[in-house]
Amino acid sequence: MNAIEKIARQAHEVAPKVAKLSTEIKNKILEEVATTLLERSSEIQKVNQKDVLLAQKKKLSSAMIDRLTLTEKRIREMTQGLREVVALPDPLGQVVSSSTRPNGLDVKRVRIPLGVIGIIYESRPNVTIDAAGLCLKSGNTVILRGGSEAIHSNIFLTKLIQSILKKNNVSPQAVQIIPTTDREAMKRLVKLSQYIDLIIPRGGSDLMRWMEEHSRVPVIKHDKGVCHLFVDESAPLEMAENIAFNAKVQRPGVCNALETLLVHEKIAPTFLPRMIKKFQKAGVEIRGDAATKKIVPSVKKATEKDWPAEYLDLILAVKVVPDLEKAIHHILKYGSLHTESIVTENIKNAEEFLNRLDSSVVLWNASTRFNDGGQLGLGAEIGISTTKMHAFGPMGLEELTTTKFVVRGHGQVRT
Repeated sequence: MNAIEKIARQAHEVAPKVAKLSTEIKNKILEEVATTLLERSSEIQKVNQKDVLLAQKKKLSSAMIDRLTLTEKRIREMTQGLREVVALPDPLGQVVSSSTRPNGLDVKRVRIPLGVIGIIYESRPNVTIDAAGLCLKSGNTVILRGGSEAIHSNIFLTKLIQSILKKNNVSPQAVQIIPTTDREAMKRLVKLSQYIDLIIPRGGSDLMRWMEEHSRVPVIKHDKGVCHLFVDESAPLEMAENIAFNAKVQRPGVCNALETLLVHEKIAPTFLPRMIKKFQKAGVEIRGDAATKKIVPSVKKATEKDWPAEYLDLILAVKVVPDLEKAIHHILKYGSLHTESIVTENIKNAEEFLNRLDSSVVLWNASTRFNDGGQLGLGAEIGISTTKMHAFGPMGLEELTTTKFVVRGHGQVRT
């Protein structure tokens, strides 16, 4: 048996015990992890710097390095995320629905864990903590496979969690990490359907296509975020400017950052010059269509490849559209079902935008950056699913469970 199969088998064997852990012991473990993160913050940052320095040597993008870096503030945020998960109700055992059949059978649907979850992710080591916390609280065991760029950080954080599990008499095999960056290890992992119940990949389209080709385990994709903002004809310009700037610039290397700005042609001549100037001052490269270039000649000309692009960087595609219908048409053609927002004072247009677009989160007069489990009240999140089956959008505790039917009778037989 190879090392990867051994990890998966161990996760499978301890899964029933993890599923039956009390809420009290799960919360105690997560609280201890949170406390330890703060106590060992300097040590975590020191280990993380190994990954950051290697990333700089490899000349990875500034956005990628930003995703990789663990600052004191981000470690505090990881701690806060864990404590929010502790504060949430335990989903296991919750009765989703209940009825009594005409023959007297008492039928209930009850939440149970999914089992063993494999999570494949890139660059962001905070995912190690978020994923472990959510999986443990929802009664699942987890196998983590982070990207090569964060290997030192991910291994250190996993060992920290395992030490606290062991201290509380819970098998450290409840949270395991693939300790190698070898692609062959990932290929073996996704074929172990006899041990693993679900794979959650978080990454770009290349990873998603790879998963489609190789995985024998069910997959919930956390695919690229081609997020759109439409500034409608009636949009308050200062509000639109603030929302667009926040959506693109606050943290450009994350999946809910703005990638394409659509602007109604009637306000484009007024809105775009000041908006683009503000973006360019912040270091954003603008790639505009012909109408945008006509209004602001200094922008780079957009190509067909820019409309479906997820830049994860300080680059923004801009297009002028004649109306709401064309904005919706553009999003339906090029979007990734992640996040879309409209800025408008026209209630009818807002409701049409919200109702016709079926991305995982649609917003009215708010930044795309709010597509986030913590911001939407889920505590931490495992990621943002762009797969409509089972879970769609930010995946919190409930999304890491399924349901079973519990039926109580008093001697009924089927006729």
